[in-house]
Amino acid sequence: MTGMSVRPYWELRFDADGDVDTRQRDRLLEQAAQQELTDLVVFSHGWNNTRTMATRLYDRFFAPFPGLLGEAGPARPGYVGVVWPSMRFADESLGGLPRERAPGAPPGLDADTHRALDAVFPGRQQIVARLAELLAERPERLAALDEFAVLVRGLVRVRGMSGGAGDAADTDAEPDEDGVPAMFGQDVTEVCERFAAALTEARGKTDAEDRAGFDSGLGGLWDGAHELLRQGTYYVMKRRAGTVGREGLGPVLGALAALRPAPRLHLVGHSFGGRLVSFALTGMAEGATVASMTLLQGAFSHYAFAGRLPHADRGGVLHDAPRRVGGPLVCCHSRHDTALGLLYPVASRVSWDDASLLPGDIRWGALGYDGVQAVEGCPRLELAEALDGPFPDGGCVSVDVSEVVRHGVPPAGAHSDICHEELARVVLRAGRIGAG
Repeated sequence: MTGMSVRPYWELRFDADGDVDTRQRDRLLEQAAQQELTDLVVFSHGWNNTRTMATRLYDRFFAPFPGLLGEAGPARPGYVGVVWPSMRFADESLGGLPRERAPGAPPGLDADTHRALDAVFPGRQQIVARLAELLAERPERLAALDEFAVLVRGLVRVRGMSGGAGDAADTDAEPDEDGVPAMFGQDVTEVCERFAAALTEARGKTDAEDRAGFDSGLGGLWDGAHELLRQGTYYVMKRRAGTVGREGLGPVLGALAALRPAPRLHLVGHSFGGRLVSFALTGMAEGATVASMTLLQGAFSHYAFAGRLPHADRGGVLHDAPRRVGGPLVCCHSRHDTALGLLYPVASRVSWDDASLLPGDIRWGALGYDGVQAVEGCPRLELAEALDGPFPDGGCVSVDVSEVVRHGVPPAGAHSDICHEELARVVLRAGRIGAG
C-alpha cells in the first residue's frame, strides 16, 4: 500500500461476522511465503469510524520500526493492519490528537457521530434520529429519559446479530435473553446519574477550558444519557471484536503459522482491538501459536486471563489463551485513561447486581487501566524497566506506560494516545524482533 511508513504492508478487512476479504487474505499468504519474512506484526485498531482512520493509526504507530530495527539488522519484518467495522464518537480524541470541537456547538450528537451510528446500525436510522433529537432538546421530563433508555435498548439489541449473547461477558453475568446488558433495563435516572458523576470526575482531571460546554444540574442527566448511548455502541463493538477475532483473524493466523517457512507472528491490539487479537488466539488451529502479543489500553476485563476469579469459582473467558503465546503476553496500561479508569467500571457495575460489592472492590476494572490481575507470576514493570531491563521471555506481563500515554480530553482521556516510539520499542522487545 502506497503512503505507509513501512513495507511490506498488507491490509486485512473483515465484516461484522468475521468474514475476511479473501483476495487480501490470499495475497498476504502468498506474498508472505515468497518474501521469507522472519517476523510479521499484526495490528488491530479499536474504535474508529473509517478505514482511513485505521490506516492513519498504523502509519503513525509503525513509523519508528525501521529506524529502531536498522536496515542491516537480521530481521525481515512485515506488517499487517486489520480493518473491522467499529466506531467512535467524534468527540473523542484519536491517537492522542486533540478532538475537533466547533466553538459554541449545540448539545446532542454531532453530525459525524450521527452518520457513524446510522452506518453501524443499518435499518435503525429512525431510532438514531429520535435519540439525536432527545439529546439536542434535553427535555426536563423524566419520561423523556425513559423513552431514551427504551430506544437505546432497541438500538443495541443483538439477537440475530454476530456472535452469541455471552461473547461480551469477560468474567461475570451474561446479558439477558435478548443479548442486552441489564444497564439498559435498569432505572434510567440512577444509571444516568452514575454516568454523569463519572463524567464530572473525568472533567475534574482536566483544564478548565476542556470543561467548557458540559452541562450541570438536571442537564447532567442528559450528559449521562449521552454516555449511556456511547456505552451501548461500545457493548456492540466489544461483542463484534470477539467475533471478528475468533471467527475471522484466528483462522488467518493459523494459515500464516502453517507457511513454510513461517514468520514469527506478533499480535498488537489497541482498545477493543486488544480483545479482537486475544480472541483470535482461540480461533487458531490446535497447536498453532504466536510469538508475542502486546495489548495497548485493552478495553476488556483485567481478569480476562485469570485462571480463577477472586470473587467467583470460575476463570476469565480467556484464561486458556496465554498458552497460545510462545513469548510474553504484554499488557500496557495507563492511569490517564479515563475511558477505562472511570467510565468502563461504571458501565460494568451498572450492568449487573452490585449489591454485594465491598468498598474498594476492583472487579470491574479494565486491562488498559491497571494491568493484568489475578494471574500468578505476572510481573509489573515500569516503562523504563520494560525498555532497558531484562524482559520476561513468557507469560503475562503488565507495563505501566502512564509516562507517555497521558494526553487526551474527556471522556476518553489518554485512551488513544498510543503512537509513541517507546510503545513501538515495547512491541519489539516483547517479540525479540531483530534481536538476532
